[in-house]
Amino acid sequence: MAMDRASVYTFPVLRSEYDESDDSNSRIQSHFLQFILTFKLGNNFVYRDQLQENVLIKRYCLDVDVAHLISFNEDLASALAGEPAEKLPLFEAAAKECARRILIPTHSSDKEIPDAPDIQVTLSSNANITTIRELDANNVSKLVRVPGIIIGASTLSSKATSLRIQCRGCNNTLSMPISSGFSGVTLPRVCNSQKEEGAEKCPLDPYFILHEQCRFIDQQVLKLQEAPDQVPVGELPRHVLLSADRYLTNRVIPGSRCTVMGIFSIYQNKGSKGPSSAVAIRTPYIRVVGIQAEVDHTARGSAIFSEEEEQEFLELSRNPRLYEIFANSIAPSIYGNPDIKKAIVCLLMGGSKKILPDGMKLRGDINVLLLGDPGTAKSQLLKFVEKVSPIAIYTSGKGSSAAGLTASVQRDPQSREFYLEGGAMVLGDGGVVCIDEFDKMRDEDRVAIHEAMEQQTISIAKAGITTILNARTSVLAAANPIFGRYDDMKSPGDNIDFQTTILSRFDMIFIVKDEHSQERDRRIAKHVIGIHMNREGDTANATGEIPIDKMKRYITYCKTRCAPTLSQEAAERLSSHFVSIRKQVHKTELDSNERSSIPITVRQLEAIIRITESLAKLTLSSVATEAHVDEAIRLFMASTMDAVGQGSTLSEEVLGQAGKIEQELTKRLPIGWTTSLATLRKEMVNRKEYSVSALDRALQVMARREAIQFKNQGAQIVRIGI
Repeated sequence: MAMDRASVYTFPVLRSEYDESDDSNSRIQSHFLQFILTFKLGNNFVYRDQLQENVLIKRYCLDVDVAHLISFNEDLASALAGEPAEKLPLFEAAAKECARRILIPTHSSDKEIPDAPDIQVTLSSNANITTIRELDANNVSKLVRVPGIIIGASTLSSKATSLRIQCRGCNNTLSMPISSGFSGVTLPRVCNSQKEEGAEKCPLDPYFILHEQCRFIDQQVLKLQEAPDQVPVGELPRHVLLSADRYLTNRVIPGSRCTVMGIFSIYQNKGSKGPSSAVAIRTPYIRVVGIQAEVDHTARGSAIFSEEEEQEFLELSRNPRLYEIFANSIAPSIYGNPDIKKAIVCLLMGGSKKILPDGMKLRGDINVLLLGDPGTAKSQLLKFVEKVSPIAIYTSGKGSSAAGLTASVQRDPQSREFYLEGGAMVLGDGGVVCIDEFDKMRDEDRVAIHEAMEQQTISIAKAGITTILNARTSVLAAANPIFGRYDDMKSPGDNIDFQTTILSRFDMIFIVKDEHSQERDRRIAKHVIGIHMNREGDTANATGEIPIDKMKRYITYCKTRCAPTLSQEAAERLSSHFVSIRKQVHKTELDSNERSSIPITVRQLEAIIRITESLAKLTLSSVATEAHVDEAIRLFMASTMDAVGQGSTLSEEVLGQAGKIEQELTKRLPIGWTTSLATLRKEMVNRKEYSVSALDRALQVMARREAIQFKNQGAQIVRIGI
């Protein structure tokens, strides 16, 4: 014996109940059976009742919470987490046995009891999540929980679970089970039927598949990508393939944010070329055993809040200064801009989405455009909104294409099939898309988001794919005027290089000017220097009263719990005010003798309604009152209406001079003639004593009418039309 020798003898005292042995699998299966039959919360047998209900409605699956399994038997749960590929089939076999017991009483004794159907066990858990970047060789064959966003979903394909094969020589048939996942199958090369002595041997590779007698299940291949807010700066987002089968297929669509629970597995990718196709190299994928998709953000009750948190939010909503506190907590390190910060609060809350009886949808999301001088912290505001919004995507106009903003059609290298990949507007569904450098975008790229901003859908008709994707996002855009800085001597149309079609889709348009005032400059300088020096007294202004995480949770709470409606008095005040706004715009257009470049249409009435609803939502009020309407009208007047009235600074004298200059230039310059701007200035301003603003105005009007064209950055003028 080993104990008699002069050597160390070891004996496992704490032998696990589930060590590998001949009868361990049957013992584990019996424990899983006990769990399904006996586990209960309170007086309810959770899984027995769930399985009974599912089997009777012919939905053969069972959703198990891993936390319940841990409370029932820790060793059993750790065995499942450590070797899920081996233990999950035992769990499904136990569920099948339970289903068979359930089905026996539902059939009369004279009929033959049918074979119980295969039950799919899906798992859900609140365990620690593992990001796609953290998946490595140590996780192979382990149970992992990975968050991300679905960017591609293949069509359903049928995967064989059991092959029926027949020998060509002796017609002997055989059933072959197939393991799950991407791994292939190899048919036996030799017929294994028992033949009499002297009988002729079957040839090599005798088997062929009887497709009609095979058993199939649905399978879908998904592509999971890191959520944009989890990608480190300067890195490309990583993705991993998912293999989902049976009841886990068709659960999510591209653009869905979800947390996937699955077995981290590997397969040999035969289609790839290069170093990854070496014999010992395997490609990773996740075999899905559970999907927790984030519920539609427009639906109520999608987020889970504790009772203490709800109580805290209700107390916060009763604070009479909440609106001011919330606005001051938006980018507190940026000095001033109180109205813009209040508009951002409204954008984060959003109005109430409505579906009318005829199927028409009215958006509840608010779009805001910040247009102004460089150095007015527009990009910083966008960056802050990206941090504070529960779902947000930040993109720059110059680096964004139409396909990157909406959706692109890709071709799968393995199957050669086309599939859709969602862009920024699709991935930001239910949140905010921040677009910086909005004016640097190409016109064709900007037109691509017209539909997404109003209808909140993206229609695709490419490569034989015709579909509509959801893009229920708010847009916060920042842009510079056409000359880099806003020119007060020119009308808004001359400063803003956008078509009226895109401007009418913005609920609020802010013109942010870099005002020159000694007192204001001194205050800004003191504020900025205090932040840079990290002084205690000065940095008190750089921290908001509400922390970012709490703001994010409160925004989610308001969006999911509240959908305000207008009161009768508020509706009447809104309708009368809209009429007066239209009248005011009409008068401004008559005075300036041109159409306003910022249109005031019925969309702007809907915009004021949305702002009113968002202000009511901020205080968790179910009815929007006249006080909310007054603040919404004030915000609208301070933003869009202020932008409309900017052009009225030009006097009637200047407009009259511009008309005379236009007539003179039309007579003097023949078509095709070129002259320099300096020569025109000398003649019109110095000799004929017209004002510079009148000359600039006349040239802008002629350029818009395509009578002249600017060349060499405006130094030369070419007459091109009448």
